[in-house]
Amino acid sequence: METIPGSGNWKLTIRREAAGITILRAATCDARARLPETLYGLPVTALGDHALSPTAASAEGEDLLVTCGTGTDPGTWSNRDLEDLTLPRSLERVGDYALMNCGGLRTLRLHDGIGQWGGGVLMNCRRLAAFHLTRVGEQGDTLAWFADELPWELDVTVEETDGTVFRLLFPEYREVYEENCPAHHFDYNIFGAGYPYHHSFRRKRLDLRTYDELWSGFLGMEHDEDCAVRLAFWRLRYPVELTPRAEGQYLSYLRAHAGEAAVWLVGERDMPGLAFLLRTAEPDREALSAACALARESGGSEALALLLEQQRDAAPRGLDKTFDL
Repeated sequence: METIPGSGNWKLTIRREAAGITILRAATCDARARLPETLYGLPVTALGDHALSPTAASAEGEDLLVTCGTGTDPGTWSNRDLEDLTLPRSLERVGDYALMNCGGLRTLRLHDGIGQWGGGVLMNCRRLAAFHLTRVGEQGDTLAWFADELPWELDVTVEETDGTVFRLLFPEYREVYEENCPAHHFDYNIFGAGYPYHHSFRRKRLDLRTYDELWSGFLGMEHDEDCAVRLAFWRLRYPVELTPRAEGQYLSYLRAHAGEAAVWLVGERDMPGLAFLLRTAEPDREALSAACALARESGGSEALALLLEQQRDAAPRGLDKTFDL
């Protein structure tokens, strides 16, 4: 097996083609890994069927070891422990079941130019909930594909070609088939307020106005309040294409739930986000006290300083007194 240097550790089985490299099998010992952009001077353009699946059988091809020089126990070369994966920018096609059974995978970083997705790519990737999507030209249909494929809550960060960044939440929903014995068929039911968000696309392109128009209906259904707080916060934090009407609706909700938002941001140790919340939502004294208590317990000195300063500024000043001598 040939060995080449790289920024991570991969055991690969590849096939060289005229247009680029197809990765037939890939296994890493790293929890956070980035697949190579190029191999032998050729771009990596495709992942084969079952390419990263921990349960896949071996494939016939050219074996290659990519290593950053850190020795590792061969027994740890399994994608079951892979948590954060970055796909190559040159990737054009992902084969059937390519990531099946990557049960530890939580974050996927990729570009928006992948034109072909196979069936069952994300089967049994039940922890995968965070996506970092980079645009490389006009908006593709990658996000629409993920939103349709995964019904649970998705946390999506999008970077536009001009460097603009925004972040969206797609709330959870469930599709359930229930047996109807007297009628001899199954009834199909949808539970949860997230279904419209996962399908807020026009011709497989994200439409932020359509996304924002779902807010009132979302609040009118049974929903997760923590999810609603985060959704409103991210739309205000990164107000791409945000209309004044939608801004007012999100801001009204965030101000009514400023305490929950402050506690969440302290727990995340998101200092820029906490500073934004304090400026925008102006939590009351009770909310600030609860967030201060959490900051003290967790050792968040920077968060505590921000919160105490906000408490001081929000405290009544009392009457100004003057004296004549």
